[in-house]
Amino acid sequence: MKTIQRLLSAFFVIIFLSVIASCNKSDPNEPEINPFSNGGDDRNMIVVISDLHLGADLDYAECKVNLPSLEKLLKQIKAAPNVKELVIAGDLIDEWFVPATTDTYQGKDQADFVQRVATSNKGVFDAINSIIFEGNILVTYVPGNHDLTITAAHIESILPGINQSRDAVLGLGTYSPADYPKIAIEHGHRYNFFCAPDPFSNQDVAPGTIMPPGYFYTRIAALCVKQGMPSPGDITPVVTPNISGGESQDLLFRYWKLWYTTVNLYPITNKFDEDIIVTNVDGFSGLYSVNELIPNQSSSGGMINVNLFNGIQENWEARQTYNNVPIHTVASRSIDSVDSNNETDYQAILQYFMNPSSDKRIVVFGHTHDPKIVTSQDSDNNQCIYVNSGTWIDRNPGKTTMNFVVITPENTTDIHSKTYVKLYNFMNDIVSLMVVDELRYTN
Repeated sequence: MKTIQRLLSAFFVIIFLSVIASCNKSDPNEPEINPFSNGGDDRNMIVVISDLHLGADLDYAECKVNLPSLEKLLKQIKAAPNVKELVIAGDLIDEWFVPATTDTYQGKDQADFVQRVATSNKGVFDAINSIIFEGNILVTYVPGNHDLTITAAHIESILPGINQSRDAVLGLGTYSPADYPKIAIEHGHRYNFFCAPDPFSNQDVAPGTIMPPGYFYTRIAALCVKQGMPSPGDITPVVTPNISGGESQDLLFRYWKLWYTTVNLYPITNKFDEDIIVTNVDGFSGLYSVNELIPNQSSSGGMINVNLFNGIQENWEARQTYNNVPIHTVASRSIDSVDSNNETDYQAILQYFMNPSSDKRIVVFGHTHDPKIVTSQDSDNNQCIYVNSGTWIDRNPGKTTMNFVVITPENTTDIHSKTYVKLYNFMNDIVSLMVVDELRYTN
């Protein structure tokens, strides 16, 4: 297994250079009249959107106000004669952002839930299906963490004919557009301790489950939002390091700190011993309390234990292997950086550009809701581009929303031609160019 420590210094140099490069190459306020025109007749442009977070109930769904703008953009894409592909890079459907006290499936099943999502967001699904049916633009779906367990059959049921790029492992996928093998598009959650599929934990209570702890975190956060960001109804029990417990106990203490931050960031009115988390999803059938998620100890400095996800601190290596992660990250770093957008960006660079076994030159992630372009280099010192496609949720504090990426591939027969990667914003139904970068990867 390869580790990351020997690569850290190079990464920070790359990030520094990328900031300079991005700042020099575009004016963030420069409007782009038509983002879907390549100035010619070729149909070769690839559009990437992600993190739509379409919910079954618009009372609490994260994307509601932005739905009309999303429909409008999709219609523009359909009408564009130069667009070849539309890629939806994860979190199309949101099975996670459901208040903890709500029965996600309303006593039914995933098939019914997916149909309710399509009904609640009919305009968006009509627009996507219209693109698929017309057949001029290939529409591809890649799974994200919020639609981690949504099956291929259920996606097909609401988007008949859509191309799905999936790994053998449920909930993951990486896509390289036809004729452009040096481009990789995935959601980016497979590298995150809280969000990557977990087929090892909780098998005693939910056989076959792959739900990671981020699912429960999101259910609590959704309840917090539904309750109006209330004053906390309980106090998080304090856990102290078990200095004689070895690495496993140290990792579990780090895991406790993560949950301590979470439950204080998203307070709820309920007591932590109340069985308020309604599951009936992905093998889970019971009611759970917040206390069952948070590591605990009976005495200060003593043994740290946890109920749900018992042993999760020890199976990260196996999870990375299961999830087909090329270069593994140590558990301590992965736990400590769960909520770091920069870590996700770094993983894109590490797994694709700093990995000698990878030939990818352009990588697109979603997941963090943090739209950006980062210029990098691969192990052979070739220029590479990482871009995060942002999100379409109504509120994205401190960042923009309604983002999309357009990749215009180079003409392989013209040595002066380059591949352009552009990141856009669609606020107020006005297209504006946020940042652009370019490279050439054909000799």
